Amino acid sequence: MRNSLLVACLLLLLPCFALAQDAPKAEIFGGYSFLRADEEDSPETDLHGWNASVNVNLNKWFGVKGDFSGHYNDFQISPGVKADLNTHLFLGGVQFTSYKYEKVTPFVHALLGVGRRGFSVSRAVAGTSQNSIHDHAFALVLGGGIDVKFKKSLAWRAAQVDYVFTTFDDLRDDRQHNLRLSTGLVLRLGDQ
Repeated sequence: MRNSLLVACLLLLLPCFALAQDAPKAEIFGGYSFLRADEEDSPETDLHGWNASVNVNLNKWFGVKGDFSGHYNDFQISPGVKADLNTHLFLGGVQFTSYKYEKVTPFVHALLGVGRRGFSVSRAVAGTSQNSIHDHAFALVLGGGIDVKFKKSLAWRAAQVDYVFTTFDDLRDDRQHNLRLSTGLVLRLGDQ
């Protein structure tokens, strides 16, 4: 009885394996990204920009990843005074991916690296100077997402959601807990 149940379960799971995708050797992602920075609760901390990554699969479920992003916002401090805020992340780490399903590919990643934050203030009056501050800090990203396959070599990253921890010097707190959302195209190269 026990063996019959095991055989029946394996037969039921067989279609899942038949529909599984082949793991590509590498994946290149590029697209839009939104960063909700952990600053004061204001619209100026909503930064828009880009996210790009390269993941090299070492086997069918584990890969090494490089991730890069830039987020920007400019806003009016007072009449004639403009501020520009930007954040860049340079990260590396690991990615775990499931190619078990035919059309969707879920993944999770853990990335470490450095963040660079810039803030500048300029006046609209010609001939006035611009003041800028740049800061570098440790960055940790934990997150994941889902890719939807169009073709064997092309997918859409429907959603990537990341918790972004940074340690920029700040008057309020030297630890920031940020949220990053990304979407875009994934180019899949080669087969495992």
